[in-house]
Amino acid sequence: MKKLSARRRHPLAAVVVLLLALAATGGLYAAFAPAGKAQADETAQSLAIDEGKKLYSVGCASCHGSGGQGTTDGPSLVGVGSAAVDFQVGTGRMPAQQPGAQVPKKKVIYNQAEIDQLAAYVASLGAGPITPTKSQVDPSGADVAKGGDLFRTNCAQCHNFTGQGGALTKGKYAPNLEGVSPKHIYEAMQTGPQSMPSFPDTTLPEQEKKDIIAYIKTVNGSDAESPGGLSLGGLGPVSEGLFGWIFGLGGLIAIAVWVAAHTAKAKKS
Repeated sequence: MKKLSARRRHPLAAVVVLLLALAATGGLYAAFAPAGKAQADETAQSLAIDEGKKLYSVGCASCHGSGGQGTTDGPSLVGVGSAAVDFQVGTGRMPAQQPGAQVPKKKVIYNQAEIDQLAAYVASLGAGPITPTKSQVDPSGADVAKGGDLFRTNCAQCHNFTGQGGALTKGKYAPNLEGVSPKHIYEAMQTGPQSMPSFPDTTLPEQEKKDIIAYIKTVNGSDAESPGGLSLGGLGPVSEGLFGWIFGLGGLIAIAVWVAAHTAKAKKS
């Protein structure tokens, strides 16, 4: 009886063994699974860069140089980041058809997968602004009123107060923002394309960018109202003054001519 009692295991021994087994299994998973995932991500990124380099050599290298260093026909792409590529190529501005004061928006010739590959290659040339995620550009719950204040302070001088665009110097212009996707608006603020200044997170935090996007979408939405009647393109006092001069003063002149003509007839009779 004494021998049997000496060989009897402690009631908690099985629990301890189970915990040790689980710990060993978890340790093995922690040691190998993350490394495997990281290796897979790295491989996928390398493949995207390789494919992007091929696309770049065909569609971009003639202007921006074989290594993105830039030429007399195009600026350096080192350090512009993936966000700049996603904006320029995703809006059809690049590849450019011909040089000019400003490259216009046009039909997109690459699909999103190819744009992502191009962006991955250009990003590999030097660190720069990263393409935003869906959550970063989602204006849901943003402060539209604050976005309006920020837009009028930082953007309305060029885009006018409702984002309808406007003329700049030397043949350049601020494009109309109606219908532009939230992602591309966010990327434009990140990268400052063409004549536009850039607004990094140190200058304009992510939440404020969302507020501006929400304002642009609200004032250009189907439910937007114009308290003054005709919006006249949302161009403000310039278009309103021109409308007043052409139709208001023109109407007064027409009335004056009509009165003068009828007065002359009355005197003759």
